[in-house]
Amino acid sequence: MDHSGHHHPSPGSTSHSEHGHAHHAAEHSGHETSANPTATWGMAAQATLHCLTGCAIGEVLGMVIGAWAGLSNVATIVLAVALAFVFGYALTMRGVLRAGVDFRSALKVALAADTISIAVMEILDNGVMLIVPGAMDAGLASWLFWVALAGALLVAFVLTTPVNKWLISRGKGHAVIHQYHQGH
Repeated sequence: MDHSGHHHPSPGSTSHSEHGHAHHAAEHSGHETSANPTATWGMAAQATLHCLTGCAIGEVLGMVIGAWAGLSNVATIVLAVALAFVFGYALTMRGVLRAGVDFRSALKVALAADTISIAVMEILDNGVMLIVPGAMDAGLASWLFWVALAGALLVAFVLTTPVNKWLISRGKGHAVIHQYHQGH
């Protein structure tokens, strides 16, 4: 549907023109919080996967360092969560910086896009690691440690995707970086 309220009759023009219109509107709205009723499960899954990539790097690195150094479970989780946020933000900032945005603005975009998603993901995956009996104490050579960690990340992905869909539908979360992914 365009600004005049008319539907586009040809099926081929629907996805391109609606996508172009949504992109154009987001670019010129003056703020990033306009609702996006076209948020799809695919968009949410892609945003979650992007977030999970940074989270998983930080999470695995934190768990490995914590287990290797013999840190307590609490210290290991604190390290894993901190690194998950660092890597999650870094991946988002990398894409935004590549679009020509200055560092400070890129950091603001990353904070707005990823904070809720990373927080939900970290609560879920660390919760799973704590719930699985012996997973935190299993050590790096144990299959239990790695299976529990993989399962924890999978649970985090599945349960964070609806959160991201809700955020995107309200113009929040990864919706704020949509214009930067389009090369602007």
